[in-house]
Amino acid sequence: MKAARYVLLLALLLSLAAPARAADDARPATGLPTAQPAEVGMEAAPLAQIAPRMQAFVDQGEIAGAVCLVARQGRVVSLEAVGQADLEAKRPMRPDTLFCIASMTKPITATALMTLVDEGKLSIVEPVSRYLPEFKETAVTGGKAVPITLKHLLTHTSGLSGSQQNQGSLEETARALAKQPLAFEPGTKWQYSPGLSVIGRVVEVVSGQSFEQFLQDRIFGPLAMVDTTFHPTADQQSRLARLYQRGAQDKSLEPATHWLVDVSPEKSPNPSGGLFSTAPDMVRFYQMILNGGQLDGRRIVSAASVRQMTTLQTDDLTTGFTDGNGWGLGWCLVRQPQGVTRMLSPGTFGHGGAFGTQGWVDPERKMIFVFMTQRIGLPNSDASPMRDTLQDLATQAVIDKQ
Repeated sequence: MKAARYVLLLALLLSLAAPARAADDARPATGLPTAQPAEVGMEAAPLAQIAPRMQAFVDQGEIAGAVCLVARQGRVVSLEAVGQADLEAKRPMRPDTLFCIASMTKPITATALMTLVDEGKLSIVEPVSRYLPEFKETAVTGGKAVPITLKHLLTHTSGLSGSQQNQGSLEETARALAKQPLAFEPGTKWQYSPGLSVIGRVVEVVSGQSFEQFLQDRIFGPLAMVDTTFHPTADQQSRLARLYQRGAQDKSLEPATHWLVDVSPEKSPNPSGGLFSTAPDMVRFYQMILNGGQLDGRRIVSAASVRQMTTLQTDDLTTGFTDGNGWGLGWCLVRQPQGVTRMLSPGTFGHGGAFGTQGWVDPERKMIFVFMTQRIGLPNSDASPMRDTLQDLATQAVIDKQ
């Protein structure tokens, strides 16, 4: 009975908080349908601790606020918003608050490329120079030109290095990156890189569309991801969470700035980290991947491409950002659960963002965890105590592992 009341209260609060949507947008405000925990083999008590535990991080001055979402078997069992989206304006966090998701953009970029693989328009083992001729002369410092494949770019093993900030348009950014010497021979090491930015440019060249329009047509539109964009509208900007950093006083936070949170209309779309989104939008993307590439009867990408993206591609190379990880195509993979991933199943995949945002899919448990906040300067956003707490409470709630 308590579980039923919990879910009914959640649905009521979400219906009150949800903004007006277009008449043809039939998706739930939660992103996916909701369920009572017991309906998906979970108990309510651990999930009920998510909000107070997150509020404790707010009270400690670690974050201004957060939105946390847990889904299982295609349904949302917990969606909590705590703290403030804007401390100065006293604007509370809401389920529909937008966040700069930073590098959580990368798996979306990888998925976009794989839709073109599905159509036979390219192969990940091909050299990028086939589509971007400027990379024909790219070489390790003092060495001869070496081929960089699309797979190298997708797995951060290309040898590209430096900032992931766009240098003008995507075309200009790719040209600038092609002129830089490689840090190592492709395929020999793992180093986080702007490789997915080059992938975004390949998508433009092969599709004949702008990267922004391609994502809208192929992913965001079909998935009804109504708040995922490189360029938030005026309404969406009014729902943006503000970026914060540690303040001078104990337990205090102060506004921060970063090029990633620039919402100016002339800013070019950044495939490595430029998207803004909400927890309900992101859970739809993750559920589509968990379903093998489809959601609500709409196929976005093939099941074969999903398997390729979420299967280890970096062999025994040491990868970041937490111990025991490997890399798929644009996705981080949990190979050996430990530390912040100790409660997750081997094969869990996802990605974090620079400002503490996290999105992870545990295919064994059929679970999705989304954590949204905007805090710069975390020692390691992928290993934050907030991520740890959300995953720990959510997995504690599982009583039926099927």
